[in-house]
Amino acid sequence: MVDWKSPEELAKDSASFDRFMHTLLGLYLWEFITSLPFDWQYITGKRKFKWPLIFYFAGRYFLLFALIGIIVAQNVTTPVNCQALYTYNQVFGNATIGLASINLSLRTMAVWSQAWYVVVPLVVLILGQWALLLNGVLLNASWVPGQGCSITHTRNATLAATFIYTMCFDGTVLVLTAFKLGISSAARRDRSKIVKLIFHDGLIYFMVAVGANAIATIFMLVNLNAVLSIIANVPAAVASTIVACRAVRRLTNYTSEGAEVFGSTQHSTLAFSGSSRFSSRGILSLSEKKVENLQLQMDTFQAAPGEVSPSDISSIRYDASGRVVKIGEAESTIDLEASPVEEFKRPNLP
Repeated sequence: MVDWKSPEELAKDSASFDRFMHTLLGLYLWEFITSLPFDWQYITGKRKFKWPLIFYFAGRYFLLFALIGIIVAQNVTTPVNCQALYTYNQVFGNATIGLASINLSLRTMAVWSQAWYVVVPLVVLILGQWALLLNGVLLNASWVPGQGCSITHTRNATLAATFIYTMCFDGTVLVLTAFKLGISSAARRDRSKIVKLIFHDGLIYFMVAVGANAIATIFMLVNLNAVLSIIANVPAAVASTIVACRAVRRLTNYTSEGAEVFGSTQHSTLAFSGSSRFSSRGILSLSEKKVENLQLQMDTFQAAPGEVSPSDISSIRYDASGRVVKIGEAESTIDLEASPVEEFKRPNLP
């Protein structure tokens, strides 16, 4: 029978923990570097920054800070304040878990058009999650001569409650999203690409996050020793952050410009803009809501007489540059410079 709390076993587990953390840092650095072009577009101003991306960037960089702090704690060779260093790692690491859930919640709020009866409960759940995530110091560490910083004690009950709460929260968000998308798709008798993207990404996120969090919870509840109790916590944070950030990037790239808020106080809609193709079918369309104080800007284009009639306006499709590529059942492209001209207008949401 293995004595999990013996000094020899603790030393062996600590060595495994160190190697595992270095592997996770390498994995996350690969993910981070390969997705830097997305960040750079906002840093250089090529894309307009929208406020929901605050949570994306915070989660992405907080995890990098936490992993660097963990590697520093494992490789430091001179006495340091290990408790302060591990508290720093815990705060940034736990924050990434909460931010990943927020990124998923924002998508659900968007799908429900910011309905108060969905937004308010989700905000309450978010606050409850952060209360657990930041509930004081959940582990103790000290300097051990010849070994460096070593974890001496963990509050497993609170840590397990945090991960269980997170799994339930993510499950609630997924159910709300799936329910709303299912109703809207049934009403339209179709499943548009944006609906499939939101649902599939949310489902993948939920499966990965729940799997990682479940493993971490099991290790904490078994409580073999101080090291093994928290060895799966960092993988859970890394997995949740990677899938959450990928979901944000995929949706932002799909809609060209990301997320923003439309409307007024009572009927405001958190929608995804930047593409006119969602105006008639998209689940996030504003056309189905009576929005107060919403000003519609009108873009004009010109077509030669006889090429298009007012009755065909509802059937017009536009490509990424705004050119008409489909009218009714026939595929055609209208010359925007044609003359003499007839002028038609289509709404262009800000």
